[in-house]
Amino acid sequence: MTTPIRRPRRVPGWAKAVAAVALVLVVLFAGLRLSVIPGLKGLFGSETHDRSGPALLESVQDLSRYEAASGNFQVVVDLEKDTRFLPDAVRGSRTLYVGAGTVDAYVDLGKVGRDDVTVDEDRTSATLRLPHAALGAPALDPERSYAVSKQRGLLDRLGDLFSDNPNGEQAVQKLAVRHIAEAAKESGLTERAESNTKEMLQNLLRSLGFKEVRVTFPE
Repeated sequence: MTTPIRRPRRVPGWAKAVAAVALVLVVLFAGLRLSVIPGLKGLFGSETHDRSGPALLESVQDLSRYEAASGNFQVVVDLEKDTRFLPDAVRGSRTLYVGAGTVDAYVDLGKVGRDDVTVDEDRTSATLRLPHAALGAPALDPERSYAVSKQRGLLDRLGDLFSDNPNGEQAVQKLAVRHIAEAAKESGLTERAESNTKEMLQNLLRSLGFKEVRVTFPE
């Protein structure tokens, strides 16, 4: 008599999904239990090792700028990205970011030529013609800049799982830098830099024996 061969029973798809969810919950629960049990947290804790190589000097550049003023700025960036025909809960993001940075104003003394400096024969009077002050590039301070809130749709969250830079803030950081640069142009920082440069040169030349020092900027 031939014994019939029994075929293995197929496990339904929903059963596999339930088993996977249960496994994830077990792992999370186990991690939570280990974190609250005294002594085990340090035993299974993570360590951070800095294996970076030494910094290498690539180039040196001589500067002739006189940094005459510096402004501190702060801007709140509210960046929202929407997708047509899809609700924000599915695809979309909104980030509220506080960006803080500085902008320096300088006078480039390297542009001052011989024709821009006039000294009388007695060396008691001097006239200097300087270029107008300019603004440097905004420098965002990572210690004072932070994201207040982040809202992302389901597809954006799934994309973060496969991204090399999840939750990247490059877009809001660039926007913060742009707003800070625009605010610096309207802040009167260059006028302050020219005034400070003028005062510095007058005090310097007077300490060298000049009685009359005139510093001008071209119209």
